[in-house]
This record gives sequence, C-alpha cells and structure tokens, in this order.
Amino acid sequence: MKRRIVVALTGASGSIYGVRLLQELQNAEDIETHLIVSKAAYLNLSTECEIDRKRIESLADVAYSDKDIGAPIASGSFKTDAMVIAPCSMKTLAGVATGLAGSLITRAADVVLKERRRLLLLTREAPLNLIHLRNMVTVTEMGGIVFPPVPAFYLGLDSLEAMIDQTVARLLELIGVESPLLKRWEGLKKPL
Repeated sequence: MKRRIVVALTGASGSIYGVRLLQELQNAEDIETHLIVSKAAYLNLSTECEIDRKRIESLADVAYSDKDIGAPIASGSFKTDAMVIAPCSMKTLAGVATGLAGSLITRAADVVLKERRRLLLLTREAPLNLIHLRNMVTVTEMGGIVFPPVPAFYLGLDSLEAMIDQTVARLLELIGVESPLLKRWEGLKKPL
C-alpha cells in the first residue's frame, strides 16, 4: 500500500515550494499525493510560477477543492501518513492553531494533529508579530512542525533554485522520503 501524503498550498508567497514538493513526490513510487489548493494559492501560482489549476493538479494523484469538507482526507478514518502546507499563510497557521476547520486545508490539518500524524507548515511571513509567534508555539505544542524556509547559506548553494530544492529536500526528509536533492553538512573544510 502506498503512503498517503497530503500537500496543501495557501495564499502566502512561495508557491514554488509546493510545486517542487509535488514534483519530487511524483518521483517516489510508494507515495500517493492528495492536493488541496486555496483560492489565493491559485492566484500566487499564476503570478509567481505561471502555473494554472490544471497543471498544478496534474502533479498530484488526487486533487480536492478547499471547500470540499466531505473529502476523504477530512476524516481521521482515512489513513494518511503526513501533511505539508507549503507555503503556509499566517491565516492558515491561525486556523490550524485555533482549530478553526472552516476549509478543507484547516480541517485536514486538524485531522492530522488529532490523529497524531506528522504536520509540517512552511510558514511565510516577515517580520513576525506576536500573534504569529504565539500561533507557531501553539501548533508546535500540538505536535506540528513549523518550518520557515530559511536558506542554508553555510552549504554554499549557488542559486535560488538550489536553495528552494534544499528546503524541499529537508521537508521530504521530515516526512520520511529520501531525496537526492538534500545536501548535508560535512563540517568545515578548513579548521578554525
């Protein structure tokens, strides 16, 4: 049986992270992806990546409307292994932190948390205000992983694409998917 990974894209900037994540998950033969894209995320996909609804949905095995509260992934009895929200807006973070499951994205995240499954939120905002920080703490206390896409400059990555791929590879590792994209720290080349 394939492992089921839920991928959600929200209206935060950085939709390329969700796109690259879906592309990499397509390479894993033992993964079945379930995609949810918010209305605002479709706008960002068009603006930032020139990707339309049909193209993004073709990257997943199953795609749902964010309004489809009756979707299988809205129930804990539908077995999933992990959920990644990439990018995750502060609105979505707030919904997850407070249990406001008014969309399929926030309902699926609520299910993942209540079933004690892995939830990763690639939060996108800067600077952060106090409510953002408190919501991040709340989600972390509930078992979620808050993962801002901070570049690993110490690896000497030479392009924006390499930095995006490194972040995606770290997300994949956190949900138990090996990726050839991951560059690991091997220590200083010259001792101090």
